[in-house]
Amino acid sequence: MRIVDLIRRKRDGHELTREEIQFIVRGYTRAEFPDYQMAAWLMAVLLRGMSGTEIAVLTEAMLHSGVTLDWSDLPGKKVDKHSTGGVGDKTSLILAPIVAAGGLLVPMISGRGLGHTGGTLDKLESVPGFRVGLAPDKMRDVLRKCGMVLVGQTEQIVPADKKMYALRDVTGTVESPALICASIMSKKIAEGIDALVLDVKTGSGAFMKKEADAVHLAELMVDTGVRIGKRMVALITDMDQPLGLSVGNALEVIECVEVLKGGGPADLCQLSIELSAWMFYLGDKTRSVSEGRKLAEQVLANGSAFEKFCEVTELQGGDSGALRNLEKMPRARNRRDVPSQSSGHVQAINCEQVGIASLVLGGGREKKEDSIDPAVGIILHKKVGDAIAKAEPLCTLYYNADQRLAEAESLIYSAYQIGTDKTTQPGNLIRKVIEGRSDERTGADTKVTKAT
Repeated sequence: MRIVDLIRRKRDGHELTREEIQFIVRGYTRAEFPDYQMAAWLMAVLLRGMSGTEIAVLTEAMLHSGVTLDWSDLPGKKVDKHSTGGVGDKTSLILAPIVAAGGLLVPMISGRGLGHTGGTLDKLESVPGFRVGLAPDKMRDVLRKCGMVLVGQTEQIVPADKKMYALRDVTGTVESPALICASIMSKKIAEGIDALVLDVKTGSGAFMKKEADAVHLAELMVDTGVRIGKRMVALITDMDQPLGLSVGNALEVIECVEVLKGGGPADLCQLSIELSAWMFYLGDKTRSVSEGRKLAEQVLANGSAFEKFCEVTELQGGDSGALRNLEKMPRARNRRDVPSQSSGHVQAINCEQVGIASLVLGGGREKKEDSIDPAVGIILHKKVGDAIAKAEPLCTLYYNADQRLAEAESLIYSAYQIGTDKTTQPGNLIRKVIEGRSDERTGADTKVTKAT
């Protein structure tokens, strides 16, 4: 078997066998052929696509390129959630404590922010002392004690993905739906989970701007997970404006604490409860999604979800006192309101522009090696449909250095569209639900898509 022959086969649109795909992943991970040949194969995949069977095999081959986590000695179903990323997307810090308080195990491996979208690990590290780099034995100990663990990917988990993604990033092949699917699903399945809930964002602040593209990616991931034997669902959710009111790491943690204590913005509460409900359902904790919603609301109301967040913070080296007394969280030295230049109603918000504004204040990375200021960010005062008077603040900027303050203000002004239409309302927060099912008669995987 030669890599050049497999490049030609995929270039010509043929479906590769299990053995051929395993040969490619194994050989590249072991450096048995050069980057330029792998780049050629990745481009062939981008242009020709892959079948559902090929994607599942590629996912499995990447999964087994390194260690996989096994929690089978711990009683209970293991369930996780993955988001494709957005602005103000902080639900992981809310739903993991909800689901753990409800009796399931949540071994959550998350990533960092890059560009205009935030990262769960960066948010967690804004809590003083919180450690996201844990060895597998420490992860097991935390998971066993409190039912959840919140960590980053180790070098041993899916090394093929790390190597392939670095190559995709510089060869124009990141956008391939098949490769995106295999990258995400191999890492999530390596967690040793029984079920996975996907939050696939669409809109101006998402990587998938068009809903049709988000649905296509969601269907691929759901189908792949079902083929590998996992219970799956994907929610297509709105990212045409920031989720919640806070954008920026410490500010978002503070907002999560507000939700866990029974308050917080309505949209953030709604989505966190809905994602948790599906996790309860897929984890067989409840007989229906509606029962899952009731359980999520219950653990929020009785305070057990907030206590679970404090518990995992202590177990991972953090100061839970900062969650109980939010004045101990990182605070920016300066703040500035951004006043509206006209009266009317908010017609639209370019979500990506808001994310970039937080980034230029120091709250995100433009390059992987950039450092993050955990205290800076933005708190929105007006969202789509809200009335606003001239000079009333659109938002407040929290900053420590003013070198790029003017740029951030300019981005906010360009993000907000103010008009006279009083009937404008935000779109549905949850646009579609895609469930994965296996047809036992034909062996074919089927998907049920419904608008909500």
